[in-house]
Order: sequence, then structure tokens, then C-alpha cells
Amino acid sequence: MIRDFESGEPYTPLNSIREVGTEGTATPPGSEGSDGKPRQAKFCVYDSPLSEEGVLGFEYGYSLGDPGMLIIWEAQFGDFYNGAQAIVDQFIASAEIKWDRWSGLTMLLPHGYEGAGPEHSSARLERFLQLCGNDNMFVVYPSTASQTFHMLRRQVKAQYRKPLVVMTPKSYLRIPTSPLSELVDGRFHEILDDPRFEQDGWDRSKVKRVIYCVGKVYHELDERRVARDQRDTAILRVEQMYPLHTELLKELDERYPEKAERVFVQEETYNAGAYQFLVDMIETKLGWQRWQYIGRQRSSTPATGSKSQHKIEQEQILTKAIGPKPESDPKKNKKVAAARA
Repeated sequence: MIRDFESGEPYTPLNSIREVGTEGTATPPGSEGSDGKPRQAKFCVYDSPLSEEGVLGFEYGYSLGDPGMLIIWEAQFGDFYNGAQAIVDQFIASAEIKWDRWSGLTMLLPHGYEGAGPEHSSARLERFLQLCGNDNMFVVYPSTASQTFHMLRRQVKAQYRKPLVVMTPKSYLRIPTSPLSELVDGRFHEILDDPRFEQDGWDRSKVKRVIYCVGKVYHELDERRVARDQRDTAILRVEQMYPLHTELLKELDERYPEKAERVFVQEETYNAGAYQFLVDMIETKLGWQRWQYIGRQRSSTPATGSKSQHKIEQEQILTKAIGPKPESDPKKNKKVAAARA
């Protein structure tokens, strides 16, 4: 929102793309303005007081009262929702099975090991996964801008309403992840295959290790892999952990040699993150029992409070999954830059 320098009148560009619907209400899908074009929904942004339980409870109620509107509650850090845990447990995760009340509330929870310390690294992804059952909600960790866009579009275009819980690393603001074409023509993919084999012509038959991961760590793994020009390693991303699309997972896995090693890599500690939930579900539904775990060790705290220790731990994960950093070589650095582009 910007304001006129002379009059002080507010102006919101996102509310001026097309004719807006009735003031204060969402525009029903398919409704048209005077120009015959679809009217846009009204875009509203509010800063809320630091009372997570009160505000999240309000947003949940708003989502019930106006199911046609995309209601998003974004925490400053993912762990802030701890103060509203009762709202998540009593309403968001269970209201559909208890009272047949549908909600399309979306929660954006910053999550990712970026050296911010134990209180601001984890949105406690494992807690949401433990609440999953009866197809009660979506738990998603998109790794690209286009995935985020299509995930939100799917949320509001669907003919049903389910809560959507999203892990959103702050470092994504600095990582270019999607060309414009993917935003315009793409769709949301529950699991993403490794793009290097299609885009760069790598040979899948030569793959010796298949890495499965969730979220931000993919970009670090891929950066290390490109720096080492390591083409015998594939990296697949589970973007939607629940409901898990096991048939798609099986289809993508079969593109790679059966004898290749399968590894699951995560930033979170062993007793946190998605690893234990996904491995249990995959073993139950597909019968796979071939996973090696690479990640932080079991811990009572989500992350270390030391920036230097964080870097050591993150480097250990990347080294074990891909290999050590290559020695600095100007020619190789140019090759890496070209591959990233």
C-alpha cells in the first residue's frame, strides 16, 4: 500500500488490477465486472497484535464465516504459533472430523536452518505431521516460487476447504527459484523430480545415489552437487508431506536404477522434521525399507544457539550427502555459475 503525498489517500496496486468486488467481501469465482472481465477479490493486509492464540482463533473464525476468501495468517517466525497451539489442536486440525466444519485457513510459518538460533529455526513441522489423519489438512514445504504460487491458487480454487500449513524459509527471499513461465503455465506438484536430467541432459541410468529431501536444503544440496559436477546423484523433493502422493513417488523413483542407494536428507534433528513421518508412511504403503538418514542428531532443542556451530553442522550434512566443497578453481567457478544460470 502506498499513499498519495498530497492527499494522504491510500492506494493498493493489487486491488487495481481489475474491477474489485463488493467492499469488504470476497468476489465469488466467475463473477464479472462492468467490463465483462472477472472481478478480482479484495486484497487486505493487517498487522496483528502479538497474541497468537487470539489472532489465530479470529482468523480461523473468519475462514468459517467467509469460505470464499483466502485467509492467511503469517507468523514472524514459525515457532510463534506455539502460543496458539490450542487453536491448532482443538480447531484447525480436528474440527472437520469432530463437527464437520470446513476451514480453508492458511498458515505461513517461517522454517529453516539459517543460523537464527533454536527459537527461530523450526516451525515444529513434526508436530503438524503428528496431527495428520483422515485427510484433515495439507502440510506443504514448497521449494520454489512457482510451487508457492500454485499451492495458494489451488487452495482458493478448490471446491472444498482444508487447512493449509506451509513451511516458508526466509532465505527464499534471496534465492531465485522459478522462471516466469512456471508461474504462468505450471501447476502444483506434490513431488518434484530432479530437473537436471531434463534441462541439462544428465543421464539417469548412471545415477548411483538418489537423495530425497524436503524444502530449503534442496538448494544447498544442488549447489554443492553442481560445484562438484557430480552427475551420478539425483535429488527428489517431497513438496507435500500430507496427504502424501505415494503413487507419484513410486513413479518418479522408478526412473532411477534400482541398485542406486536411496538416502533421506534433512536439516532438522533426527527426532524432528519430516523424516520419521515420511519413512513410516512410505514403508507402510510401498513396503520400502532402504533408507539411510543424513541429518542432525537427536536433540531436545530444534537448533544450536551458535552461528559457527550451525555452519559446522550444515557443512557436515552437505559433505555426507554430496561430498566436500571442491577446491577454489576460477575455471570451475565459471562453470558452476553457468550451470546455475
